[in-house]
Amino acid sequence: MILALSIIVGCNDGFTPRPWGYFRIDLPEKSYRSFEAECPFTFEYPAYAEVVKHKSETSIPYWYNIEFPDFGGRLYLTYHAILQEGEADSSKGPVEQYQEDARKFAMNHTVKASAIEEDVIFNEAKNVYGILYHIKGLNTASSVQFYMTDSTDHFFRGALYFDVAPRNDSLAPVIDFIREDVVKLIESFQWKSSADYASE
Repeated sequence: MILALSIIVGCNDGFTPRPWGYFRIDLPEKSYRSFEAECPFTFEYPAYAEVVKHKSETSIPYWYNIEFPDFGGRLYLTYHAILQEGEADSSKGPVEQYQEDARKFAMNHTVKASAIEEDVIFNEAKNVYGILYHIKGLNTASSVQFYMTDSTDHFFRGALYFDVAPRNDSLAPVIDFIREDVVKLIESFQWKSSADYASE
């Protein structure tokens, strides 16, 4: 009886469910172009992306989004002028406040992040300093954030989000691909002289 049962079970072509799969993502060839506008900065961004002005009730001048339409991704870029000593301007704040805000925005993801790694941004020749945050984890809403400043006049921040529920195991190739674009933006980033742009 046991032998017969073993033969029946052994010959059974039973159904074994397979894990959910994901569509293969075709990644374009890397190519970059320069972002030039009447604003305090310039940088290089991917040819397969589009820079658009950020439009919302909270938008202020020199806020942009880099849209990645093929991936449903968006890199939010915000800019703040730094409050100078003795200056009274409610639209500006001290650099320490902006740095702390950027740190808090990144650390807000610790609930779902497995780790948050920091790379120091230090380019003395271009007067660009800051931190690049690599936010690790399967369900984090944002995987890449950064800020850059000259410490005296300008503060610039970026945060990458996707228009889909966070499932970073499936998004991993795209996140890594766009992370390279963020690094390129940081490496190519430059401040402009105030004579090179006008207030919007």
